[in-house]
Amino acid sequence: METDAPARPPSRVRPWMLFALAGAVLLAVATQFWPAKPATVTRASSNARQTRGKTPETVEPSDLVVRLDELTAGRPDAEGTDRNPFRFTLKPPPPAPPVVQRPAQPEGPPVNIGPPPPPPIPLKFIGTVEPTPGDRVAAFSDCRYTFRGREGEIIDGRYRLVRIGVESVVMEYVDGRGRATIRLSGQECVGK
Repeated sequence: METDAPARPPSRVRPWMLFALAGAVLLAVATQFWPAKPATVTRASSNARQTRGKTPETVEPSDLVVRLDELTAGRPDAEGTDRNPFRFTLKPPPPAPPVVQRPAQPEGPPVNIGPPPPPPIPLKFIGTVEPTPGDRVAAFSDCRYTFRGREGEIIDGRYRLVRIGVESVVMEYVDGRGRATIRLSGQECVGK
């Protein structure tokens, strides 16, 4: 016995399924590549009148009343500031400080300050040399000439060398008017 199942004819693709599949693919491609509308932001005009629940065609008569008394009324203070961006004037200067009366000084003879100090000694201390132990010679320059001397000698006919130290010398004018200490690393040529 042969029991054979009835043979099925080969299945055919139904045309409505093909149309549905093609429509789905077409819709997916169209939404992917279709240009979207640019987002536009609409702003209300700053001069636009905001009305609550009113349509633009209707205007109430109370909105048309001009309140002139509010235009002439004084403005409240802005918490202690004088700034007004619409006024183009200079700020007034601050008040002058009060004048303090000083007691009058008694008139008398002028105080004698004394003679002016002598001018500085315009020599530069260059260094020292010891030709023999205990015998020190100091060297000076006025940026034109070089001078040398021992303690007690007169240099350049105007200055007396009082003492020679390790890093400085003490000099004075020959007439004794003033004394100055000149450091080894200190002063530049004064008279150039």
